[in-house]
Amino acid sequence: MSRLTREASGPYAPPVPARELTAVSADGARLHVEVHGAVDDPTAPAVVLAHGWTCSTAFWAAQIQDLAADHRVIVYDQRGHGRSPASPACSTDGLADDLEAVLAATLAPGEKAVLVGHSMGGMTLIAASERAGFREHAAAVLLCSTGSSRLVAESLVLPMRAGRARTWLTKQILGSRAPLGPVTPLARRILKYGTMGPGSAPAMVEACARIVHACPRQVRYSWSKVLDLLDLDHAVRELRVPTAVVVGTADRLTPAVHARSLVAALPNCVGSTELPGIGHMTPIEAPDLVTTRIRELVATYAVIKEGA
Repeated sequence: MSRLTREASGPYAPPVPARELTAVSADGARLHVEVHGAVDDPTAPAVVLAHGWTCSTAFWAAQIQDLAADHRVIVYDQRGHGRSPASPACSTDGLADDLEAVLAATLAPGEKAVLVGHSMGGMTLIAASERAGFREHAAAVLLCSTGSSRLVAESLVLPMRAGRARTWLTKQILGSRAPLGPVTPLARRILKYGTMGPGSAPAMVEACARIVHACPRQVRYSWSKVLDLLDLDHAVRELRVPTAVVVGTADRLTPAVHARSLVAALPNCVGSTELPGIGHMTPIEAPDLVTTRIRELVATYAVIKEGA
């Protein structure tokens, strides 16, 4: 499957992976997986990055470029996104199945990694919290710009008073089947308003627009239905590994109310950061801070592979 999901050069162009492989999920769905960095160094800690709705592995370019110097960085395309073929089965159970498949395909039995999820990627980690594969491999978790329920009702995409009307209109917008079309100046302005902070640099906006516009509209629509009905509050309470939370104060899609709810419910929250003026795309808008949080979790909780 060929789609334009990454820039050819620049700060948002991920390096060529050291390995590419296909992980097969429980229902047979095939997932494109990349491994970057120190793949042959047994002392290099592993980090697994799960992207969000309408994104792809290219979303993590800044983190890959930094962490690959001394980590093994594992990224994958959620089903239907990037180079992972679409599947008719879209559900939170499917997200958890897919994560388990990626962990099994890239980590040795019992090997621990720091798992990072942005938006739907964070929901993936929450959905998998009770899974044996997750508990076998998760050393710590970083949740970026995510939530566990009431995503549409709490969204601030529309500047209206909270209530039925706003919820209904937001649902129509986020669940639209309309094609996004080419990345035009108007498209960039719309995407920036909905997903990024007001101070986002043009290069950041361009990178996000190219990634989001590459997502097929049917995939975008199918996953919007899952997010509309999302209820993972029970799973948050089962996320028992050390977990840190990051959110931007200008996030319209998963505003800070979600992060605060997560912090209150997590059994082992080890930090919460609210970034002034940053929107929903925290790994791109605040790349250094997100990467620093990952490195802190690795330094504190990562376990080196046996025999290193």
